[in-house]
This record gives sequence, C-alpha cells and structure tokens, in this order.
Amino acid sequence: MLYDIRLTIDYSYQSASDHVRNSLRLLPSDGPNQRILSRLLTITPAPDERRDGVDFFGNATTAIAWHDPIDTISLHLRARAERQSAEAPDVSPPRAALAEELAQVQDIGPASPLHFLGPSPRIAPDAAISGFAVAAVAQAQTTRATVEVLGQALFKAMVYDAEATDVNTPPAEAFAQRHGVCQDFAQVMIAGLRHLGVPAGYVSGFLRTYPPEGQPRLEGVDAMHAWVMAWCGAAQGWCEYDPTNGQFAGTDYISVAYGRDYGDVAPVKGAIRTAGGQDSTQSVDVIPLT
Repeated sequence: MLYDIRLTIDYSYQSASDHVRNSLRLLPSDGPNQRILSRLLTITPAPDERRDGVDFFGNATTAIAWHDPIDTISLHLRARAERQSAEAPDVSPPRAALAEELAQVQDIGPASPLHFLGPSPRIAPDAAISGFAVAAVAQAQTTRATVEVLGQALFKAMVYDAEATDVNTPPAEAFAQRHGVCQDFAQVMIAGLRHLGVPAGYVSGFLRTYPPEGQPRLEGVDAMHAWVMAWCGAAQGWCEYDPTNGQFAGTDYISVAYGRDYGDVAPVKGAIRTAGGQDSTQSVDVIPLT
C-alpha cells in the first residue's frame, strides 16, 4: 500500500515561552516492510537552531531551539510511504527454546534483541502483569503464538479510554485499572513479554483508520499510534503486534520510531520556560494512494 501522510501539531502558550528546546521523532524512515519515498518536516516559526540526525536505534531525530520568546509552534509533516505485508508462516521456536537462541546472539547493534529483554526506564517488572501473562499464554506452542495470544488477552481485558491515563502513567497503574490508550496497551504487553523471556520493544507510528460503513472519510481523524515489536527467534525475527486492536501490524501501519519504551520514541519532548497554560491540537491524515 502507498500512503500520503500528513501530520500537523500546533502548540499555543498563554505567555510567550523563552528558551524553547525540543527533540522530535516525527520523520518516518525505511524499515522492515516499509519504504519512504519522500518526507518533509516544516516548523513554524522557523527555529534558530535545527539539527537533523539519527539516534542509536536508527530513528530520525530533529533537535530544534528558539533563542527569542515565542507563543506558538506548528509542526507539519508531509510524507509518502509504501508499506508491504508482513504476513509470514510461523517458524518461531517454542518459547522454552528461545533462551538458548538468545544465548547465541553476539550482536549488540540497534536491532539486537538483547537491548529489549530487561527493564527499561518506563517499563519495570510488575507482579500483576507477569502473572496475567503467564496464565494467558499457558497453551501457546511457539514464541510467535505467545505474542499473539498475550496481545489478544490484553485486547479483551483492557478498555481503550482516552481519559484514564496520561503520558506519564506507569504500565502497572494502567493495567491495574484495565483502562488506557495505545501507549498503555503497548507498554503493558512489553512488560508481560519480557517477563516471559521474549525481547519486546515499543513502536510509534501512524495508523490508517476506517470510517463507519456508509460514511465518508473525514480529514484529520487518523491517528498517531503505538504498538509492540517482539523478537521471535533467529528464523522468524521481529514481529509487530497491536494489542489495542488485537492484530498483527499490517499494511495500515506506518512506523516512525522504535525503542525500549515510550521514552525512546516520544514524538515531541523538550523544555520550555513560560507562565500560564498551553493548548495543543493534532491532526493526522493517512491517505491511501493505491
């Protein structure tokens, strides 16, 4: 599938903010089952400093800063991406054999599963999540099946609720109340997989959505989204699963950044000095071209 992607994020401040610095991860890159034909990130007002680069995990980064006070920021992304199907037969080992395969891994590069086994800054071990994961996958025969079964279990057990959590809610808290957004679903699943010995990480990107049957497609209502990547053995490699929607990530998903948890892939993070509140709005369009 070929997509035209349009993203606009607007910030406005009650008082002009001084010394604004941000780190952005908004530009999609080539990756598994994905090819980027074009991409352009426009920032208004133009920052006094801009540095584009790549982080350890291979994600495109944009560091920006303003030297004078500003009261609005507008980030606009326009990209064209081709996403191919990731469907493949299950050739993963039994989960009990995964540890032996991991012991043979000597690579410590960005895609090494060794980076995604232990706790990370935002995902700590949790007894409740661990117990749920163990019970959920008791009948799963392979590593890939373990990923799917746990994702399905969380899809059924948790309720999507945009008001229940915020960006700093720990996975343990979101799981305890069984409510959250895609970030929470993903981080809870990652915690469960890591307890089971399956390397797992966090994926941010875009998801094409579908209007109700018989209704026209509305502009700006697609979404930035989060899902999970899990290492299913040397033969299978990395698989991507979306527990929020209970399915493997297919051609409707365009990845932007990979990391251990949300902290590694946050689309916008930084520091400002201001007084009063701020407002933000976001609009996303994922437009199929083929």
